[in-house]
Amino acid sequence: MIARLLSLMHGNRHQCFSDRSPRLTTMEMEQEKVNMSKALSAESASYRCSACHGDEDWGPNHPIRGRAKSRSLSASPALASTKEFRRTRSLHGPCPVTTFGPKACVLQNPQTIMHIQDPASQRLTWNKSPKSVLVIKKIRDASLLQPFKELCVYLMEENNMIVYVEKKVLEDPAIVSDDNFGPVKKKFCTFREDYDDISNQIDFIICLGGDGTLLYASSLFQGSVPPVMAFHLGSLGFLTPFNFENFQSQVTQVIQGNAAVVLRSRLKVRVVKELRGKKMVVPNGISENGLLAADLDAEVGKQVMQYQVLNEVVIDRGPSSYLSNVDVYLDGHLITTVQGDGVIVSTPTGSTAYAAAAGASMIHPNVPAIMITPICPHSLSFRPIVVPAGVELKIMLSPEARNTAWVSFDGRKRQEIRHGDSISITTSCYPLPSICVRDPVSDWFESLAQCLHWNVRKKQAHFTEEEEEEEEAGEAGEAEAGEG
Repeated sequence: MIARLLSLMHGNRHQCFSDRSPRLTTMEMEQEKVNMSKALSAESASYRCSACHGDEDWGPNHPIRGRAKSRSLSASPALASTKEFRRTRSLHGPCPVTTFGPKACVLQNPQTIMHIQDPASQRLTWNKSPKSVLVIKKIRDASLLQPFKELCVYLMEENNMIVYVEKKVLEDPAIVSDDNFGPVKKKFCTFREDYDDISNQIDFIICLGGDGTLLYASSLFQGSVPPVMAFHLGSLGFLTPFNFENFQSQVTQVIQGNAAVVLRSRLKVRVVKELRGKKMVVPNGISENGLLAADLDAEVGKQVMQYQVLNEVVIDRGPSSYLSNVDVYLDGHLITTVQGDGVIVSTPTGSTAYAAAAGASMIHPNVPAIMITPICPHSLSFRPIVVPAGVELKIMLSPEARNTAWVSFDGRKRQEIRHGDSISITTSCYPLPSICVRDPVSDWFESLAQCLHWNVRKKQAHFTEEEEEEEEAGEAGEAEAGEG
């Protein structure tokens, strides 16, 4: 097919050339044929795959070129002219090469949910200036009242922003009794979890507290999540990299769009339960996560619930003294049966939480993966595994299970799983954009060192000069003995 197209192109081009120059001599005609042959050979050697949107050109002495990207914050104009493949500098990261050799390419999948990201160059930008901010404060923590007041006053009076807070935050007695905070308190926009949907009203989020505030922020947004800026005012703070001392300058940089972000993948979880004659009473028809609490299908008698999970889904044996016995399916195929205390299905972000305590590896948030970690398995060979982010996992009670299991999502919404119920898990197309202090790589290793004390040990002492001389003499003696 390609040869035929090239032949047609050759004929068309020669005809056009002849029409333009009807009086060429025979020698000139032969010379033009030679030139045209050279041009066509160069064209045929560079094959452009239409299935890959024409993004990559291949040919001898022709290096791979990445797709032309739109202008981004950290793009260098000098890089646009180079003929080498360069990692693009954008929020969504580089487009990977999808052609292999002159004729092979990857079939394009319209259901692709994530791309390879360049963690060193992901930058935040705004289409329009942000006007509204959600401030999440750890409840019942008196030490956070003063930082909370200072931040809200700065946002409202210095930046003229609309500030949303949860209604129960303003019900704190310390805030209610503070007369100086009264004028600012009247300007707040409030909401109630489980009742009010604010997902389309928030431009970005600021968390004051520990890692739990970031998990709570994730639970409020079951679709697209605004950028999250988390201040370390809790106990551990692995996910909260900012210190509050210089909050004014840091918040100003974020509002101006001068910040790095890490896209933390989330899990989309679908729980399907058999209806067992119990009616569920749901206030206003809204569930805990702001979506319709249940989809009731009268034909099959199923109750369906969906959740977006940032850390992990935990299936365990609950209060039972028996082993949990659950089957794990991957894309419809049974891969194993977990017999133990349970199993953890986590994101890379969650790999440093419960999964790390259960013996799993720690994965950087930019790695597209799902981790499966058993909890105290009754097996000597059951090790944690990492599967691609695009697979769908399904977990059900085994037919031989002696008891029910329990499931929780980021430590919340705990519920019982019985025979016939199922839990489907895959990577969500709505990640959580977490704003970084420096960049995703530096912040992650900083958290490993400061919060988990990763690979901390006493340094090995070096040899003294006398010990070095003794060591060298010993090695020389061994060499002489070997020769003898």
